Amino acid sequence: MDFALTDEQRMLAETARRIGEKFGLDYWRALDADKAFPSEIWQAICDAGLCGVAVPQQYGGSGLGMLELAICVENLCAGGGGVTLSQMFMLNPIFGGVTLARLANEEQKAEMLPKLVGGELMFAMGLTEPNAGSNTLEIQTFAAEDGDGWRLSGQKVWITAVPQAHKLLVIARTKTLAQSRGKTDGLSLFVIDREREGLTHQAIDKLGTRTLPSSFIYFDNVRVDPHELVGTLHGGFRQLLDVLNTERIVTTAGLVGTAELAARLAIDYAKERKVFGGQPIGGYQAIQFPLAESHIQAECARLMNYKAAALHDAGQPYGSEANMGKWLAGHAAGQATDRAIQTMGGMGYSKEYHAERLWRDARLFRIAPISEEMVLNFVAQHDLGMPRSY
Repeated sequence: MDFALTDEQRMLAETARRIGEKFGLDYWRALDADKAFPSEIWQAICDAGLCGVAVPQQYGGSGLGMLELAICVENLCAGGGGVTLSQMFMLNPIFGGVTLARLANEEQKAEMLPKLVGGELMFAMGLTEPNAGSNTLEIQTFAAEDGDGWRLSGQKVWITAVPQAHKLLVIARTKTLAQSRGKTDGLSLFVIDREREGLTHQAIDKLGTRTLPSSFIYFDNVRVDPHELVGTLHGGFRQLLDVLNTERIVTTAGLVGTAELAARLAIDYAKERKVFGGQPIGGYQAIQFPLAESHIQAECARLMNYKAAALHDAGQPYGSEANMGKWLAGHAAGQATDRAIQTMGGMGYSKEYHAERLWRDARLFRIAPISEEMVLNFVAQHDLGMPRSY
């Protein structure tokens, strides 16, 4: 195995780190206070070509892989944004780019992918529902046949960046369970305009990731046209799984970047802070050991994530690696941000020193986009060969 980055990968990492640091900690603190969407940095990311890293070249992208995308996200997040910034990659290069590149027809790709790469189109994904949660097969949003199209009714919850999105990737049932050959049959994927009659949304007040709003979405007999179906009618479940596994890779990259950023803030503080007239507190093992532990966890998560991305790019199964990397990274970022606050003492609880925002934002990703418990269920069943436990 060769663990060295190529010259192109190093260049991508340096570009991403430079943009991340340009829009640094103070930029994100101000956005968090105002609950303002990070439009400026996203446009800078698109202008630098980083949004299109994994989009095919014929549609304006670079035609590279998930490994290169993970490297970009990791360095952008470490520059100041933390894991919240990785959510923008989930929305656009993943829910928009990966979905369209793999499943869309030529007309759909030509229409939407260049605009996504350039920052003209923003995407959101409507999957989670109040009564389904992690159990996608229990979703109830239904697209009933209506002439040559469909009528969409139902609701979604915890959908990110709905007010800013131009397009929504919506997962709905297109067969009743009575009509289906099992629960995995009869799910379909649609890409529809966010501005549409019968579609409304309502914001959710929340602890963290405040720069990216989360919403309920309500579909009340919303018209869906034939050209808005993406992929195979009734066959969307298997197609969706591959999209969700790439989402794991981007999430892990953002968490690894967060762990690095939080550790850097804690270390810089510990090198300067003195108490009781002695040496800087960074010289004490009580400070060093927890930071060293989170660093070890983050490095392991990074390597597992790179393995998942490399397997993806080689066309090999990568679901286990993507899930394990995400589990590890959630713990690493959780510990790194918590110990950054502890290292700084009272100042860690203040907004001035940034660690509290990183902690609030990182906490979400032990629950989403897949909970720790569901990762352990997956590993126990698929890697250890144990009976399904849920």
